[in-house]
Parts: sequence; structure tokens; C-alpha cells
Amino acid sequence: MTDSQPHRLAVLISGSGTNLQAILDAIEAGQLKARICAVLSNRADAGGLTRAKQAGIPTLTLDHRQFEDRESFDQAMVDALEPYQPDTVVLAGFMRILSPVFVAYYAGRLINIHPSLLPKYRGLNTHARALEAGDERHGCSIHFVTEELDGGPLIAQASVTINANDTADSLSKRVQLCEHQLYPMVLQWRAQQRLVLTDNGVTLDGKPLPAQGYQSSQANPGGRFAGGR
Repeated sequence: MTDSQPHRLAVLISGSGTNLQAILDAIEAGQLKARICAVLSNRADAGGLTRAKQAGIPTLTLDHRQFEDRESFDQAMVDALEPYQPDTVVLAGFMRILSPVFVAYYAGRLINIHPSLLPKYRGLNTHARALEAGDERHGCSIHFVTEELDGGPLIAQASVTINANDTADSLSKRVQLCEHQLYPMVLQWRAQQRLVLTDNGVTLDGKPLPAQGYQSSQANPGGRFAGGR
């Protein structure tokens, strides 16, 4: 990629698209040197599609209920995204379990954000589960996607302290703020070609990341996590 051809992101969503908005804001602020080439949703009523259209980004809608099985739906997504030639496919609240068809096609280029400190609390209802377990800290994880649900190699995590009066909703809001800062930072690593998935794990600047990924417990005063350039 050259300066005239910035890193191309395809973003997959199912809902309101708050992480999509955070990525758009980071691009607008010059913190993320990338371009969103397409936004795809499995729901025509996803609020994130409106955000994309307002930003002049091509949108794609594929209703998974119109396909016989997960594999045929995933192949249709590959076919729909292929003309846009994404360098990285970004899952941002995409509420579908991906089949090997999709995961294999975008191996090493497919990234997800999950609202827990993986490997804890894969799947849904992560905030309530952290509260029920009496955890002291909770947060979000960004990882490369493999066929194992929420089980791919970790890239980065950010955490917050769980307060005594926290509810699932209040905790969710604080974790979401972490997501909105951490995701653009990691995508900038990708845009700079600093972040790579190898056969031996995840590397940043050619050096292996620890099993739990890059760790950040708080944002710096500028509102971004440390570790970006």
C-alpha cells in the first residue's frame, strides 16, 4: 500500500455501530491512516448502516435468514466483499458465528472485538457474568479470528475496575469506552503493517506479543491508549 492507497477496512456490523463510529472518528482525526471501503450488515435495520451512509461509505446488506445454511451465507459475504479488496475485515458487533468458509478466506486479516477479558466469558452476557463471578476487573479483548468462537490469538486488552455499585449496564458503558479507544489503535497497527499473525502467534513490530496480548488498563490524557504512533 502507498500513501495514495490507504489500508482498506471492511466493517461488519449487526447493530448501532458505535465501534464503527469510533473508527470513523479516528480516521477523521488523523489517528487512523485507513479507509473504510465497505460496511456490511446482516440486518437491514442496523443503525450502523445509517452512520456509514452519512459518511459516504458503500453499504451492503445480506439477510442471513435468506440462506440455507451458515456456509452459503458466509460465501455470499465473501463474494459481496471481494470487489472492495479489504486489507482487514473488522468485526464490530457482528452477531453471527462465522463458518470456516469465511474464516479461512480472510485468515490473518480478520479481527474481532469482544466485551470480556478473554479467555473469560466467551459468548454473550459477558458483563452480567463478570458481576455474578465477583470479578474485580472486566474489559474488552481484540483478537484475530479463528474457527474457535472468541478463541483466536489475542492482540490487545483493556480493563476497568468493577465498582461495588456496578450494574451490567453501567459496566457495559465503561467497557464500551475502552473499546472505542482500543480498536482504532489496533487498526492503526494494521495500517502501518506492524501487526501480523504468524504461524507462531501475533507479532507487533516483529516481536511476539504475550499470550494475553498488549495490555492497557487506562487511556492516556489525550484519550487514546498508549502504544500507538
